[in-house]
Amino acid sequence: MPIHQRVVVERGVRSGFPIVVAVHSTALGPAVGGCRLAVYRDWRDGLDDALRLSAAMTSKTALAGLPNGGAMTVAALPGEGVVDRRAILHDVADVIESLGGSCATGPDVGTGHGDMAVLGERTDHVLGRAGGSSAATAAGVVAAIQAVVADRFGSPALSGRSFAVLGAGRVGAHVVDLLAAAGGEVTVSDVDASRRTVAESCGATWTDPRSCLTAEVDVLVPAALGGLLTAATVPALRCAAVAGPANAQLDEPATADLLQERGILWAPDVVVGSGGVIHAVATDLHHEPPDRVAARIAGIGDTLTGILEAARETSSTPAAAATRRTRRWRRARRAAAWR
Repeated sequence: MPIHQRVVVERGVRSGFPIVVAVHSTALGPAVGGCRLAVYRDWRDGLDDALRLSAAMTSKTALAGLPNGGAMTVAALPGEGVVDRRAILHDVADVIESLGGSCATGPDVGTGHGDMAVLGERTDHVLGRAGGSSAATAAGVVAAIQAVVADRFGSPALSGRSFAVLGAGRVGAHVVDLLAAAGGEVTVSDVDASRRTVAESCGATWTDPRSCLTAEVDVLVPAALGGLLTAATVPALRCAAVAGPANAQLDEPATADLLQERGILWAPDVVVGSGGVIHAVATDLHHEPPDRVAARIAGIGDTLTGILEAARETSSTPAAAATRRTRRWRRARRAAAWR
């Protein structure tokens, strides 16, 4: 596990639930990351999530060219009983505020822009209060998928290509719509059966999660929770490539090698899913105009293309190439700060 700059664990004074804020790095600027409200068997599982995802956010912001580091906030909820959501959010806000502006938080699993407004009642260090960034994340995902399709099949055109989108939540639903509108043949699944309407609304095919994971398609698009790609699941894949916005898709770094050995192109999730953080940070922290923000998101495809080319040139995995590029960006930014 990467060494973190600061990790705070507090029991909320109102809710009584554990609140974790992991700040991985502020070397390039204030750290940014999501606020996750989720049920855990043990609060330490939430701590593990915060540590892992905040480190990934440092890579995500660096690869996006943003002058920020990575952070993650997790509120570990119980599996049963009445939960006072407002109390939890105010507890989270107090912990964020106590860090003196070293990090800002935004929507993640279990939270939305309405929750950000509640956080904003007690701290100014909040992203996404004016609206969600799901559409921006999805736009970045499609830009990345176009880069993957071009790399694999010689053209970025999505028409006639097949996709399996695993997860039809806020981001996944947008991705499904965009792929279908571009003429793609789309299969969709989600653990929540009510999400079937996402498929029905655009003529996509609905299936169960296991069948979606192992569908014979051009691109598998993980759009739910992470840890999906493991030594057990990779042998069952029947796709040419994997590119989706789910965070921390690999259960461990060695799984990238397993994908490479099978000839499956894996696009690093820290690149593919960066549209949301680009939108939130560029808009809320740096106040960039919409056209500049849109250009940054469209540039995700170019960033991924560069990483895939670097991986080929060095006979390494895209994951390794992304790590090298992250380190170069951070070194360059530090050097510029000392001039």
